[in-house]
Amino acid sequence: MRKLQYALMALAALFMASPAFAQATGGGAATPSWVPIGAGIGMAIASGLCGLGQGRATASATEALARNPGARAGILTMLMLGLAFMESLALFTLVIIIVKVK
Repeated sequence: MRKLQYALMALAALFMASPAFAQATGGGAATPSWVPIGAGIGMAIASGLCGLGQGRATASATEALARNPGARAGILTMLMLGLAFMESLALFTLVIIIVKVK
């Protein structure tokens, strides 16, 4: 619980500091685009959660095969279908990022 509290306090401090980054520069230089950074963070989150989901699905399928080896065909079919759906979510995120970031 303490770690969550510290994380939320750090997040609040970052959000409170954001107006300092919004100030205009004196030279009239072009403002940097935050879209590529946001896209990278989004892809990192999507890929990380995809990997966690695939690991949990594989672990569950392995446990199911150990408990009931006779149901191997059905378990492997559903495992491959689930893994394909999980991987497609990460690929859709990548496609959206490629289209949006120019």
